[in-house]
Amino acid sequence: MNDPTLITDGPERLLLDYLLDHSRAELVDTVRGLSEAEARRRLVPSMTTPIGLVKHAAFAERKWFQHILGGLPESECDGAMVGEDSFLVGDDETVADVIAEFERAGERARAIAADVDLDATRQHPVFGAVSLRWIYLLMIQEFARHSGHGDILREQTDAARRT
Repeated sequence: MNDPTLITDGPERLLLDYLLDHSRAELVDTVRGLSEAEARRRLVPSMTTPIGLVKHAAFAERKWFQHILGGLPESECDGAMVGEDSFLVGDDETVADVIAEFERAGERARAIAADVDLDATRQHPVFGAVSLRWIYLLMIQEFARHSGHGDILREQTDAARRT
């Protein structure tokens, strides 16, 4: 593999930043090029849709970076803090809108985390003390998991296009 953007060595923070950004990009790639109808199509029994995965990821960025790490009250975060309904996308929201929302949340997360040490902790109401390192690892795991979900939904959508 000869990818000039691939980072496989260096300081821990560089690697975590790279892997989190890579996971973000992989998730967005699962919905790029889908029509509005395809992005909203439910292909599994749950409410999960390709666009809903990205919408949920934007919520997760806000929850962990703005609210928990940055200490902002939920009412001051840059978007809806709706928890269980975070997969739901409004009829007035387009794929481009939801991608832009997720990208804005990622930019804000980077800005909030930039000057915070990986060992710095914040209090979470359920988990107790969590470090920035743990938040990074959680978000990498979360976005990678949802990218896998998105890949499967995308395969199903692409297969339906060919029939």
